[in-house]
Amino acid sequence: MNPTLAIRVDPDILGGTPVFAGTRVPVKTLFDYLEAGDSLDAFCEDFPSVPKALCIDVLEQAREAVAADAHPA
Repeated sequence: MNPTLAIRVDPDILGGTPVFAGTRVPVKTLFDYLEAGDSLDAFCEDFPSVPKALCIDVLEQAREAVAADAHPA
């Protein structure tokens, strides 16, 4: 899947909350799971409408977004 299509923001879907494309699952939920120490597989089991490949695309998109501002150590 194309990472630019992985996240959808539409005012008619959950009031514009960023969701995984093709679902009503907020992207923040994935980050909440990971922050709590849950695995990507656990998230995918709990939200079967979100394919693992789509999760990986979103994580890659997030990594690229923060890496652009990272300063070398």
